[in-house]
Amino acid sequence: MKPFDLNLRHLRAIGHIVTQRSLNRAADAAGLSQPALTQGLGKIERQLGTLLFDRNPDGMTPTAAGQALADRTARAFALLAASGRRNGKRGFARPEALMTATQAEAFLHFADAGSFAGAAAAGGLSQPAIHRAVRELEQIWAAPLAERRGRGMVLTPAGRALARGVRLAAREIAAGIAETRGDGQGGGRTAVGAMPLSRALLLPHALALFLAEMPGTVIDVVEGSWRELVDPLLDGVIDLMIGALRPDPPAGLDQVALFTDRLAIFGRAGHPLAGRAVGLDALAAQSWVVGPVGTPLRSHWETLFAGRPLPAVPIECGSVMVIRGLLAESDLLTLLSPDQVALEVDAGLLVRIGPELTETVRTIGISTRTGWRPTTAQARLIALLERASNETRLQENR
Repeated sequence: MKPFDLNLRHLRAIGHIVTQRSLNRAADAAGLSQPALTQGLGKIERQLGTLLFDRNPDGMTPTAAGQALADRTARAFALLAASGRRNGKRGFARPEALMTATQAEAFLHFADAGSFAGAAAAGGLSQPAIHRAVRELEQIWAAPLAERRGRGMVLTPAGRALARGVRLAAREIAAGIAETRGDGQGGGRTAVGAMPLSRALLLPHALALFLAEMPGTVIDVVEGSWRELVDPLLDGVIDLMIGALRPDPPAGLDQVALFTDRLAIFGRAGHPLAGRAVGLDALAAQSWVVGPVGTPLRSHWETLFAGRPLPAVPIECGSVMVIRGLLAESDLLTLLSPDQVALEVDAGLLVRIGPELTETVRTIGISTRTGWRPTTAQARLIALLERASNETRLQENR
């Protein structure tokens, strides 16, 4: 089930039922008739396949599923409200309460596609329906959300803020849907941003453990660098990301360290410097393949040769897969984490070259949104990542 399969107005009313313990009083608070709220609640319970409230002579008592969904829904609407405050303009007093699920879903399709035609194709709606939803939301939020630029459409700052708020709200509702199961077996989908180091050993090991424990949850792995993943994380496209932590993370990002990683120099097993005691002068005379200027790994490499002319870099590359292939078929050297070439080293294809690099230490960990509350399955995945960080440490890093 998708988050916007549920009626947003009826979802919001669930919180009033929890507070008021009465359908009549909750209907008044939500601005609905009592029959409409009764029908809406019944429909949501049928969609979820579970009771959200126990009906008693003295009132309505939320079940565990009902309380979980109410809590997640409250967080969802708070995130929508915050996106309006970031816009700096408010039309209606509570614009987030006026948005429909159809409008929210159509707007996200438009935000992702960048055009009405693309949004219509992705969402299975007509272009006029997408256009109408965007214009209605502009009236509700009293701000232009999109503008024409060239032949295409782009989101305005207000549109980007609202898109982030809608995505984050959708994540909260999806978490609420998963939590209504209440069986401890997870459920739903979790998107994990995987930076290069985590893809070799840490994440595969954790996911193998997770699969055995939480078969009901689908994990989407999104590969990328920190720069490529941080905005999707803050936007709610992904739930957490794993890799090298930043000393000064941007606002809205929390970091938890897993382990420290010491970089090393690698080349092919038959490299002219393999098996020899060599210093930085000999290493500076070699050709290298390293990441682009401005990346943390490139900065570590430049620091390594501080005070000397930098070695030749005939190939700049951020793909570990490409780098591994180049090392095996040339005399290039590179600077990487031992985790990233562990299989090639074990197979005798690549070897360490040069001295131990005591100053090239990075902290590897998990980054999440500030205030993010994981589901049962997501919390278990984090615990298994912590376990995997210990079980996959190479002997030299222990």
